[in-house]
Amino acid sequence: MIYNIRGENLDVTDALKDYVEKKLEKLTRYFTTPTEAQTAYVNLKVNNEKQKVEVTIPMPNLLLRAEDVNGDMYAAIDLVVDKLERQIRKHKTKINRRGRAKDGGIGEYFKTLEGPEADAPVYEEDEAELELVRTKRFTLKPMDTEEAILQMDMLGHTFFVFSDAETGNTNVVYRRKDGRYGLIEPE
Repeated sequence: MIYNIRGENLDVTDALKDYVEKKLEKLTRYFTTPTEAQTAYVNLKVNNEKQKVEVTIPMPNLLLRAEDVNGDMYAAIDLVVDKLERQIRKHKTKINRRGRAKDGGIGEYFKTLEGPEADAPVYEEDEAELELVRTKRFTLKPMDTEEAILQMDMLGHTFFVFSDAETGNTNVVYRRKDGRYGLIEPE
């Protein structure tokens, strides 16, 4: 695996770099594709006695990303690697349940777990997060973006799906955290 390690407000020492590489190397046991082509982007930050670690591993059809804040940089690295490992196991379990690994889904990038790793518990709370509890069906009325924003605000929602009157495409307007609005449209 290729490691791109950056430090913000700190110098990345050889010891810190070696520790990050050693910990992330643990994750390569889950990958079937050659990990020499995989790049892990690691960002280490120090702000007011808090150490923040962000790791991003882009893969085809999947983005692994985790971050953690801790008083100790090494503890934060450990926690981030644990989060990434849980993400991989969660995706692998989901794929195995649906049987997508055979049809070219993201399962082809992960090894089949055997031995003690296969017996490790999969937390039920992860499944509860993905439980579909309601389905809504409605007719998409052709409108412009401004009308869609007004409809969204009238309904008190944070997003609104509509059919663009000019293009006929299905678009989504949403309220951003900064209070302004965003638009999602297909390419």
